[in-house]
Amino acid sequence: MKRNINLKKAACVVAAAFTMGTYSACQPDEAGNGNGLSDPSVDASFSVTPVEGKTNTYVLKANTAGVVAVMWDKGDGSGFSKGKLVDTVFFPDAGNYAIALNAIGKGGVIGTSTKQVVVATSDPIAGNLVVGGKMEAADDAKWQRLPIGNGVDFTLSGGKMVAAGGGWGHKGIYQAIDVVAGKKYKVDMLVSGGGAINTWFEVYVGTAVPVAGKDYADGGKRLALSTWAGCGNATFNGKLSAISCDAPAGNTVQFATTGKVYLVIRTGGEYLGANGISIDNVEFRGTK
Repeated sequence: MKRNINLKKAACVVAAAFTMGTYSACQPDEAGNGNGLSDPSVDASFSVTPVEGKTNTYVLKANTAGVVAVMWDKGDGSGFSKGKLVDTVFFPDAGNYAIALNAIGKGGVIGTSTKQVVVATSDPIAGNLVVGGKMEAADDAKWQRLPIGNGVDFTLSGGKMVAAGGGWGHKGIYQAIDVVAGKKYKVDMLVSGGGAINTWFEVYVGTAVPVAGKDYADGGKRLALSTWAGCGNATFNGKLSAISCDAPAGNTVQFATTGKVYLVIRTGGEYLGANGISIDNVEFRGTK
């Protein structure tokens, strides 16, 4: 009969015959449930302190006792991401933000806590110039439709603008925004979806007025998904700037004259996926 002998455990047993102290010092080789290495009471408390002299900027400080790593959800819709025990967050827009902390302790035990932060006024430089970018019920009226080809529709549902359909249809939404000459702006948004086939999803910021029945390409592609370029077919969820794979113009824009520009989001193709492409938290803001 084949036998597996753990020499370390055997040594512990032999040592126990001579002294209980030596035996009690022996530990299992691996961490896991019931091995005494996990801390079931991780303290996930943290503080939020405004930074003096900086608009809408706060220091997040996690408790350090028994905490080996942290993940912050800064309440801006982007979800949890790995962070530091002492971190900084900037809120360019007025609003209520639920900041959450996942504190990870020994053995992988996670404790969670949340604090509410109320930001009274938007930052004068970086405040969002998009109206209705949160895609709440009343925001549908803030967006103009741009019909280009039948088969794709934009519908506000569940706090998101959802582009769905296919059949090689093509449609967009747009909004006029006032800009200042020489100032730099950045455009971004949250997107989710997956399973698209032969599909494009593109964002433009241009001075030309959108016209029904015509493609819009003024200013060049600022952000884009393209199944041909390798993004949009697999499941995706996050900032479009991080997922984008076919946007040579980049999402920072600048204009020579003060006036109106048009933020255009358009999509189309054979099939936009079972749940379509969802859009939320659309931003167009100045950069510092």
